[in-house]
Amino acid sequence: MAEKEFGLNDIVQMKKPHPCGENRWKIIRMGADIRIKCEGCGHSVMIPRREFTKKLKKVLEKAPATTEAE
Repeated sequence: MAEKEFGLNDIVQMKKPHPCGENRWKIIRMGADIRIKCEGCGHSVMIPRREFTKKLKKVLEKAPATTEAE
């Protein structure tokens, strides 16, 4: 199975919806743990990367590419 590609500020869909009824989440922090924020109620959850990849259904929107000038 192909590895799902996701990045910071992407909007993703998880296998189970949030109790508020929304199923769109924004990735707001990446590392060993990933923090996602519900697009409906604004609640954020931090879960281990391994668990996140298991629960991820698909990437709905990719974040626009940003270029940093130094």
